[in-house]
Amino acid sequence: MSTIIIILSLLIVFIFFLYKNKAFYLMKKNVKEKEKIEDSLKYLYDCEYNQRPCTIKSLSKKLSISFIETTQLINKLVELGLVTEKSDELFLTAEGRQNALQIIRIHRLLEKYFAENTSIVESRWHKLAEIKEHQLNVEEANQIASNLGNPLIDPHGDPIPSVDGTILLENTIKLTELNEGLTAEIIHIEDEPEEIFSLINSLKLYPGMQLKVKSIDKENVLIEIEGRIISLKKDVADNINVKEIKNEILIKNFNRTLSSLKAGESAIVVGLSKALRGQQRRRLLDLGIVPGTKIKAVLESIGKDPVAYEVRGTLIALRKNQSDYIFIQ
Repeated sequence: MSTIIIILSLLIVFIFFLYKNKAFYLMKKNVKEKEKIEDSLKYLYDCEYNQRPCTIKSLSKKLSISFIETTQLINKLVELGLVTEKSDELFLTAEGRQNALQIIRIHRLLEKYFAENTSIVESRWHKLAEIKEHQLNVEEANQIASNLGNPLIDPHGDPIPSVDGTILLENTIKLTELNEGLTAEIIHIEDEPEEIFSLINSLKLYPGMQLKVKSIDKENVLIEIEGRIISLKKDVADNINVKEIKNEILIKNFNRTLSSLKAGESAIVVGLSKALRGQQRRRLLDLGIVPGTKIKAVLESIGKDPVAYEVRGTLIALRKNQSDYIFIQ
């Protein structure tokens, strides 16, 4: 009798683990399917926005899955009423576009959150957001938006869709389309391909910065930006979208930096570079370093890094990698 009980007990345990593993497998499978559906909608929206055709082949390549898997996925998208297929091309339905914009909203809000509230390096924002965007629901995304003050653009200059899917697009041109001698503001920087984005990042070029085209030829664009002269290959400059500034009053004169101030000298802060981002920028603002503030260099350390400055009756120490991006007159 005891032997039968032991066998039955073992059988029950075996069935339990079998069921548990199957349930886990099905749950994991559903998560993967959800990710593929959402990635597909994002890709179709990107194709639509950039007026590129989307086919089974291009979607298969984008998702790195087989042609058969892609066909099955498209059948699912059509069944859900998110996509239509016509003459071998794929198109978003109204519902599919709404879903795509919701995923894009979550992605861009996550990037904004990483920029403003974490010390995660900028080169990781996009990849991390691509992972996390599938894990958040609409309510959680709305809470993030509320905590961030409902921002309109992400750290790369991309517009963040509203709750109802409205997206405000600004008319821009590529930097390579700007004529010599003209001044413009950086509006958007493409975050793909990753290697070009990393290069632009390393040059400290960000949305909101003003630049002037010094010269342009078949291979390079030479720009002046915040007192720096930078040469960009055309394939790099093509990833930077700008808007020409036609009103001279709007052009900022950011030529002298706080790091040039000698001990005993005083100046007025006229602006902070867009290169100061997230927590670093917020700390300086909290210290009272805002346009119109008087600041005085008081004491230089050995090597002149850091330097002690007097701001609003308080002494603070700033390193050169911060004072280089604080503009004075």
